[in-house]
Amino acid sequence: MDKVFLGKAIREQRLLKKMPSSELAERVGISRTHLSQIESGHKAPRMETFIKIVNVLEVPADVFIRDQVEGGKSYILNEITHKMRDLPPAQLVKVADLVNGIIYLLKPSDE
Repeated sequence: MDKVFLGKAIREQRLLKKMPSSELAERVGISRTHLSQIESGHKAPRMETFIKIVNVLEVPADVFIRDQVEGGKSYILNEITHKMRDLPPAQLVKVADLVNGIIYLLKPSDE
């Protein structure tokens, strides 16, 4: 697993919860320095520490690894579909237009 990606994802989720690093570190049972090394991608957490982080942040573990595993693509597509399920047709058309624009922007310029 990519330590840098995982560290950024942990930091992002911590900030979304408006949780100071000192609080997360204390609740997980690690030092602030160790948490900083994890969030900066210098160290990968042990599995036990990762599970504690997931539990303290109250975020499903797959949030941190879904784009690192093969099955993650299906999960992401299902998540997007679920979020759009209750939109009226006119709004779905707008979402489709936005997605088409984003895909166009993400394609390499040599295509």
